[in-house]
Parts: sequence; structure tokens; C-alpha cells
Amino acid sequence: MRRMLRSIGLRRVLPTSLQGQVLLAIAAALLVAQAIGAVLVWRAQMERAEAETAHALAFRIVAGRVVSADDERRFARLLRRDRFERNPGERPDMRPRHMGPRRGMGPMRLERVDALDRYEGDRPDSDMTRRLREILREQGMAAQQLAVFSRRLEDDERASGFAERRLDSETRPSRVIVAAVRTAPGEGLILARVFEPPRLRALGWPLIAQTLLIYLVLVGVVALVLRRITGPMRALTQRVEAFAANPALPADGQVAPQGPLDTRRLIAAHNRMEARIGALLDEKDVMLGAIGHDLKTPLAALRVRIECVDDDAEREALSATIADITATLDDILSLARVGRPSDPLEVTELSALVASVVEEYEDMGENVELGETSRIVLPLRATWLRRALRNLVGNALRYAGGCEVCVERRGNRAIVRVEDEGPGIPDADIAFMLEPFRRGDPSRNRGTGGAGLGLTLARAIAEQHGGTLSITNRADGKSGIVAELALPV
Repeated sequence: MRRMLRSIGLRRVLPTSLQGQVLLAIAAALLVAQAIGAVLVWRAQMERAEAETAHALAFRIVAGRVVSADDERRFARLLRRDRFERNPGERPDMRPRHMGPRRGMGPMRLERVDALDRYEGDRPDSDMTRRLREILREQGMAAQQLAVFSRRLEDDERASGFAERRLDSETRPSRVIVAAVRTAPGEGLILARVFEPPRLRALGWPLIAQTLLIYLVLVGVVALVLRRITGPMRALTQRVEAFAANPALPADGQVAPQGPLDTRRLIAAHNRMEARIGALLDEKDVMLGAIGHDLKTPLAALRVRIECVDDDAEREALSATIADITATLDDILSLARVGRPSDPLEVTELSALVASVVEEYEDMGENVELGETSRIVLPLRATWLRRALRNLVGNALRYAGGCEVCVERRGNRAIVRVEDEGPGIPDADIAFMLEPFRRGDPSRNRGTGGAGLGLTLARAIAEQHGGTLSITNRADGKSGIVAELALPV
């Protein structure tokens, strides 16, 4: 579904929030339901209008076969006289009862003709013909020839004359339905007429008004309910994002439980979890501080005592071992504290910071070059980022003997790229190199590297800034590694 939406470009314009998606789903479902209801109502009215028209035509045809025109006039006079004798105070109804109402179908008399005149605007109606034939058959009248068609009102002289005399311009239809029947061979045609019913002309606006009213009521109520649910969830999401970026946030900024019961329970559970995580992090910092103090003090004492060793080679070996232990301890403490930085973000020019780190290695005579750079200003923690860059450059110097550092901008990301021409890393082992205590040299030789925390610490620093660290083999035909530290701008 997502691929299909992406392919037709709709995913970009569809709402992504819970409230927007639920409202859109309800609106779409309501639209489908209203469309189905409109189709059913339309079909029902069409069926009703066709049935009424067919029965009106059949009534005129059957009545015309039974009663002639002269008999009809005599029957009407007898009927009026009979009604006057029975109800002297009642106003007589001058219309014969089989003539129909004044409006709509229209009391037009039957016409008997020898031939049927056809016009260009005549439209045959096969469904009405079939329906009328069935009704006449039920009444015991077999039609040898039967045709039903609709005609423009102005093309039919008899119907247009009746409409001008009896109907006003607002209710005057535009077409008339004509049924032509021949009951036996050699007989003339019997023509029966009724005005075309309005059908759906009065159906559109009531359905539109009904749909709009349902939309306003239902969508409005659902929007209020969703707002009561999504409002606290939005605040909780912002708190979670802020806590993930900086776990040292004060506890007084927690979201107060609000909204429905389920949402309140979720917020309360998160607040308890956040407090527990904060307490664990505080305990970890206290423990690491104690470990660092308790270990560095004996190491400093050992560094002083080894000065009393007479053998220079032994003294240098002991001093190097103590330096390795101290460096490893510093890396472990830095990795443990990277998630809870104490220094604030400062607006810094990234290319200048990278250039200063490269200059440090150049001053030491290392093979580190500054490539193409772009001026990018962004908020970051300069001390931590320098540590990450030193780890990346140090790995390149250790395994490749040199590197090139570049700074560029890709969209909304600032990229610090460190390239070397070393032996590279097998693609299957690249992900393992970012794990703690993983080294490119499996022999654990101290002469080829530290404890295997450099890349892990660099990745943690990048994630601390909301960025990423990726390592790939060079794709330009040369051997070597490309380490890219991406930071959001």
C-alpha cells in the first residue's frame, strides 16, 4: 500500500498524524457510505418513477379500450349528477377519476391515429416498453405492437398545449413519455401520454445537505475526541524525544497525566520509567566516578614507583602498560558519560573545528591532509566532536598510515568524511567494527591499537548530536575505508 501511494505521489499529501489519518479514514468511509446510499436512493426513485409512469400509461390504455370518448363524457355527466343528488353541498370533481392528478402525469386524453409521427428528439425506452407490456398482459390485454419513447415537449402538440393551459413554467416538464399500442392487426394505434417525472432533480441538494450535516456533526465530534487523546500524546512524545536527547532533564518538566484513562495511565507509566532511568544513570555516574578515582590513584602511584626501576627497558615497558591502562580507562569513562553530556551546545563553524584537529596532527608530523571543505555553522559540543574526529583520524593513521579529511553538505546534513588508503575491511565485518572492544587486529597486539573503543565512542558522539556514523569500503577502485560522520544542520 505504501509503495502504491508513493508511486502515485499521494503519500506526500496524506496526513501523517493520528488525528489526521483517523479523520481522513472516517471522511472517506462516510463518503463511500453516502455514495452507496445515494445510489440506492437514486435506484429506488428511478424504480418508483418508472413504475408510476408505466402504471399511468397502462391505466390510460386499458381505460381507453373500455370507454370511448363519447361514453366517457356521458359517464362524467352521470357521475356529477349522481354526486349532486347524494351530496348536494359537495363541490363536484370535474375530472374523471382515471385521468390522474392535475400535475405530474397530466390528464391528457388518449389519441387514436393510423400512423405514428416520429421526430429527431424521440428516444426509445426499452425498459419502459418491457414493463408496460408485462402490466398490460396482467390486465388481460395482449399488445400486437408496443413502443414507448420520450419526446421533447415542444415536439408533441397535444402535450405542449395541455402544459400551456394547465401548468405554470416552473413545474412544466421538458419531455413527455408516449406509449403507442396496436392491439390487433389492422387496427389503429392508441397513443397514451404522461409527462416525464422530475426523477432526481430534487434528489441532489437534499443528499448534499445531509452529507454536509453528517460531516460537520460526526467529524467535529471525532475531532474533539481525538484532540483530547492526541494532545497529551503529543506532549508525551516531545518529552520522550527531549529525554532521549538529554537524559539529564529535570523531573519537574514531566508531562502531567491528562486525557482519557488509558492516556493518563500511559503518561504516568512513562513518568515512573523516566524517573527510574534517571536514578539508574545517576547511580552509574557515581559508580564510574568512584571507579575512575579508585583506579587512577593507584596507577599514578605506580607511575611514580617505576621511576625507581634501574633497568631502562623494564621501566619503559611498565610505563607503556600504565599508559595503556589509563587510556583504556579514559575511553570507558567517556563512553559511559557520552549519553549524559554536561556541557551545552554551542554554535560552531564545523570546517574550522575540523581544520584545527588536522593541524594538530600536521604539527606532530602525521600524514593527515585537509581536503575540500564547506563553511557550515551548527550547534554542537566541540570537545566531544574533537574526540570523535581524533578517534577516526587515529584509526586511519594506525591501519593506513594517513588519511584525508573533508567537510561537505548534503541536503540537511553536514558530512565529515575521513578517507584512507589502507587494506580495508571485509563488508561482513564492518558492522562488528562499531561494537565495543572490536579491533581490526584480532591478535589484540597493543602495538596496533587500543582497546577497540574508538569507533564505538565516535558513533556514540555522533548519535549524541542526532547524527550517524557510517563506515564503508572505498568505491573508486582504490582500497581503503571511508568513515562519514553525518550531523543534522
